[in-house]
Parts: sequence; C-alpha cells; structure tokens
Amino acid sequence: MKKISILGCGWLGLPLAKSIINKGFPVKGSTTSEAKLAVLESANIQAYSIRLTENEVMGNIEAFLSESEILIIDIPPKLRGDVAENFVAKIATLVPFIAQSTINHVVFISSTSVYADDNTIVTENSQPEPDSESGRQLLATEKLLQANTNFQTTVIRFGGLIGENRHPIHFLAGRKNLENPEAPINLIHQNDCIGIIEAVIAQNTKGEVFNAVAPFHPTRKDYYTQKAAALGLPLPEFDESKPTVGKTIVSDKITTILDYTFKHTDL
Repeated sequence: MKKISILGCGWLGLPLAKSIINKGFPVKGSTTSEAKLAVLESANIQAYSIRLTENEVMGNIEAFLSESEILIIDIPPKLRGDVAENFVAKIATLVPFIAQSTINHVVFISSTSVYADDNTIVTENSQPEPDSESGRQLLATEKLLQANTNFQTTVIRFGGLIGENRHPIHFLAGRKNLENPEAPINLIHQNDCIGIIEAVIAQNTKGEVFNAVAPFHPTRKDYYTQKAAALGLPLPEFDESKPTVGKTIVSDKITTILDYTFKHTDL
C-alpha cells in the first residue's frame, strides 16, 4: 500500500487526506499551525509541523517524506498583504529533500492562472502566458519540479475553487462596477478536486499536466447574478462599458486520460 505525504492540509488538503485514508492509504500531513496538529491526528493523519521559507525548510521534513512514494504539494503562493513571498524559492528549498527521499511521484496543485485572459479556448496544449504574479510564480514552480529527474511530477491546474464554506458570490454580492461581465466562469468543486487527485494516484499517472475545471461556463454576469438571487444576497452590478477579457478552460484530458466523470457540472 502506497504511503502518501500531503504538504498543506488546509481547505483542500485536509478533506483530501481524510478521503485517501478512507480508501486505505496511510497519510502523512503537514500544517504550519501547531494548534492544528491535533486536528490532523484526530483524523488519523500522521501530523507534522512543516514551514517553508525562501531559505530553509523548518520542521522534520526528512521524517515527513520518509517511506512515502507520493508527495502532494498543496500550498498556494502568498502574494497578498504587505509582504509578497518568492514562492519559487520556497519550493526550491524543498526540492533537494524530495530528491533524496523515497518520493518518486510529486503531484503539484497549480492553477489556471498560468494562462492569460486572452478570450481564447484553453487546453493543455495552449502556451501558458500568465498575466498575474501568482500565475508567473506557479508556472515557474511547475517547470522547476518537472525539470528534476529524481522524481516525476504531475501538474493539476485547478480553476476557481468552490465547495464547503467557500464560494466567490459571498465576496461579490452587492459589489458594483465588477469587470468582465461576459467572461466565462472556470470553477471546480472541492469534491471533484479530490476525485481527480485520487484518480491520478489510483492510475499512477505521472508526468502529465491537467486542466481541471468543470464543463460549465456561463458568463460571470449571468452566473453570479443567478447565484446571488438564489441565496437571497444583494445582486452584484457589472461594468459593461469596457471590453470583456477572459478565457474558457477545457478539461478534456481529465476525461480521456483519467476516464474521470465530473460529479458537479452545474455549479
């Protein structure tokens, strides 16, 4: 039975760990919060306090990786607030530890922000040209991991994440002058995120890049207006005076290579 280490047991990583354990896999999980270690342990996760900086890895990273074959990296760049980090440098400090460990397969959780908003239909064959700092750092991190020959890397580029206690309408409700009313949405439910990662693990799919977005692309204006109305929230108002920019993310590789069927297609 493969042992799996999950770096980052947060909104996605914790329920993912629980689901993997329910399927019989032993799981090691990390958190940067000492208080959360007990939460992980109560879910039968072997818990570790691991913190990455641009110069070092803090915590017992050797034990966290030891005996595991698969490492899932699910820690997003922190680029908001007063101090923007160098996410690429943080992962670069981790790579030598992975290379020297028993890990042979890294699953890196990336984002569709690696693609530009250029009003095109985007597949995995599309050239990533990120127009945000987050997208640029994620793309550079993908390349860093893919270039290492001591392990193979599978990249999963998730769209906007929704699910338990998380939906963008709670941030957008009642706001005015929102841009890009005609841009298509590119969202994915937490349950499908977990299902896709588990399919990659079950099928031992290494070295691939997957776009992971539900096949459901109404416009931002239509979708968020309807969602606000359904939840009894103030309607968002959109600025239609400027040209809309966006993209439509296609996830056909998920269905063809992994034979995965989305659980949530009407978000």
